[in-house]
Amino acid sequence: MARMVKCVKLGRELPGLDRPPFPGELGKRIYENVSKEAWAMWLPEATLIMNHYGLVMADPAAQDIMLREMEKFFFGEGTRKPDDWTPEG
Repeated sequence: MARMVKCVKLGRELPGLDRPPFPGELGKRIYENVSKEAWAMWLPEATLIMNHYGLVMADPAAQDIMLREMEKFFFGEGTRKPDDWTPEG
C-alpha cells in the first residue's frame, strides 16, 4: 500500500514520495507534505528555471536558487515565470 500524505500543493490525500527527494530539512518537508503528483508538477518548472537562467546545479548559488524556488512552489505563493519567458510554439 502506498504511503499517503495530505498534499500541501493539491490540498488532498494522495500517494506520497517513496523517499525524500534530497537530504536536509526541505527534502524532509517535501517527503512529509508533497504527493508524487505534485512532485511531478515541479519537474517541468525546475527544468524551465534551470534552462532559462542557465543554472549549473554543481554551483552552490544555483542550488540555493532552486531550493528557494522549490520552497515557493510547494509552500509559498508558487513560482512565477521569468519576466522575459515566452512559451514555445
